[in-house]
Amino acid sequence: MKTTIKPILSVKNGAAAIAFYNKAFGAVEIMRVESPDGTLVAELSVDGAPFFLSDESPEHGNFSPETIGGNSVRMELSVVDPDTLFANALAAGAIEIYPVADQDYGYRLGRLADPFGHHWEIGRPL
Repeated sequence: MKTTIKPILSVKNGAAAIAFYNKAFGAVEIMRVESPDGTLVAELSVDGAPFFLSDESPEHGNFSPETIGGNSVRMELSVVDPDTLFANALAAGAIEIYPVADQDYGYRLGRLADPFGHHWEIGRPL
């Protein structure tokens, strides 16, 4: 077994988040478990890079960025063509924090906020 880290993003509307990540990043749904009340946990993959998302559950200490008014973790998504993926995310409803550009530290990188409050840095090494 290989050691891995898979983030779990807490959101207010899991079904809408899955639809956004599919449209914006081409995310594929690997697994979904829905409760009778409609809340869900899902595993998604962007070109083989897995992550989870779940509807927030305050009773378990899991809050979405919308609820807490910010976030403490940024997601970095390294792809071959960051310009195109960034544009796709903006067209799907993300908000630009700063545009994709060559950075002094050797990356072509831009940052955006998805509709659920999570920040994504999309880029690639130069």
